[in-house]
Amino acid sequence: MSDIVQEFNDYRQKMNDKLLADNNKIIKRIFNLDTNAYMEGALDVKTKELLGLVASAVLRCDDCVKYHLETCHKEGLKKEEVMEALSIATLVGGTIVVPHLRRAYEFWEALEEKGQGQ
Repeated sequence: MSDIVQEFNDYRQKMNDKLLADNNKIIKRIFNLDTNAYMEGALDVKTKELLGLVASAVLRCDDCVKYHLETCHKEGLKKEEVMEALSIATLVGGTIVVPHLRRAYEFWEALEEKGQGQ
């Protein structure tokens, strides 16, 4: 089976490098704003990542869901916490979110498998 986590990260890094190499001030500022928004503040990083995960699932952005899932995993969130957040996203977004929920579950499993091998 292919390594969906590594494939996602490799593609994301490659394309981010290309986007940033274009030296577009607006794109660079958006990337910077996104990075800074998820740093520790009045809310802790784990809470912000769960908020990002829920919003991304409701908006049906699989790349964003994967990004937030990976960060949640790195931050030490438990599967139960992540799945509860995704259940809220499915409630808010409706059944149209279910295919994205399936892919999110698959990606979380891949993160867990990868984490055990480290």
